[in-house]
Amino acid sequence: MNRIDLANSIFEKLQAQKSQLLADFNKENTPIRYGFVDDLLPEAVAQEIAAVFPKPEAMVLKKSLREDKYIAAQMNLYHSLLEDIIYAFQDPRIVALIGEVCGIEKPIPDENLYAGGISLMGQNQFLNPHLDNSHDKDRNLWRVLNLLYYVTPDWEEAHGGNLELWPNGLSQSPITIHSKFNRLAIMETHSHSLHSVSPVVFDGYRRCVSNYYFSEKPLLAEDTFHVTSFRGRPENKLADLILQADTFLRMGIRKVFKKGLKENPHVYKKDQ
Repeated sequence: MNRIDLANSIFEKLQAQKSQLLADFNKENTPIRYGFVDDLLPEAVAQEIAAVFPKPEAMVLKKSLREDKYIAAQMNLYHSLLEDIIYAFQDPRIVALIGEVCGIEKPIPDENLYAGGISLMGQNQFLNPHLDNSHDKDRNLWRVLNLLYYVTPDWEEAHGGNLELWPNGLSQSPITIHSKFNRLAIMETHSHSLHSVSPVVFDGYRRCVSNYYFSEKPLLAEDTFHVTSFRGRPENKLADLILQADTFLRMGIRKVFKKGLKENPHVYKKDQ
């Protein structure tokens, strides 16, 4: 399948699941709206996407108190199928349909893959609770949707590496969304959409294809600019204090330097 074939298949599946997605995104009293679609692509295609993922050593390791995972956004370094599946989600028909489902007028896909692309998470790796950066790389558009497509065959929920939503904060248990093979998860991002990825407890790698959509308007009227803001998991109070201080310092820097002290390297530079 090429990029157009992938987009056609995804669009058809989303059209077929539109009513269910609408119901998911319009649940009452849901501070973080979300939905997911299983069996997004023909299984053989999803298997092939998984098979061409690069090895961890060919990706960038991001390891700190905030997170521990492998990421990649410079997609011309990898198999063309990976770039095709990422940009298939940016097909105008798919963007418009997801915008309609989520009640977002004219969402804008991110051709720069700012914090998007692909990721691997192996045993003991994690992503702590956090709010995504509120804007795009140029700080002109608001980040409004996160699309996560999982492509690890036979990945069980007990393996960890699952998406967690914390609609009521860290004082209550999260909503867990299994990073099931061939599942597309869609969640909104705003100043209250605290989410994380649970630690992987299995000797294997969870593979994910990520896209963000942006908008000229924030999702919530009270939304304001913020950097990616991490917290510690509820059982780790010390890490939580350190990460809150880290966010405070980085926010202070951004008040002086609008785009930070240096360019975020997690983008696709197509001229390289």
